[in-house]
Amino acid sequence: EHVADDDEHVADDGEHVDNTEDGSSSMEHEHVAAPDEFASLTNPLSGNEAAIASGQEIFATNCVVCHGETGKGDGAAAVGLDPKPADLSDGMMLSRLSDGYLYWRVSKGGMIDPFNSAMPAWENSLTEEQRWQVISFIRTLADENGMGMGDEEHMDDDGEHSADE
Repeated sequence: EHVADDDEHVADDGEHVDNTEDGSSSMEHEHVAAPDEFASLTNPLSGNEAAIASGQEIFATNCVVCHGETGKGDGAAAVGLDPKPADLSDGMMLSRLSDGYLYWRVSKGGMIDPFNSAMPAWENSLTEEQRWQVISFIRTLADENGMGMGDEEHMDDDGEHSADE
């Protein structure tokens, strides 16, 4: 198990846990294994500056309202949502998620078990390329917040680090 610091860890069942300021834990959201059809996918546009720029535009149009401009899950619509949108600027969390997992979540949204969130499925309104573009941009949100998502760090099918830590 990879532990960033005392403020954040992953529970034994694979759920992402954030400790509150008083030291108690609160479940933010679950990370389950992506279905087989998505698990081994890798982003063909990873690191492509044009794709990242296009992804930023897509994010601004479709995702900012819930995830916020910096991806912290603090968009205007997030106030009334339960569960709250994921903090996409959380480099530790994003480093644990494979491209296939992110593609699955963007494609299928959150209105499925076990997520049961308000996130819409984007597979019918964004092309495959556009979904990869937005994932390319999302990866930069963690970069900008001090947790690099470089190519040297890859995930296995379970979202675990496969690079030496």
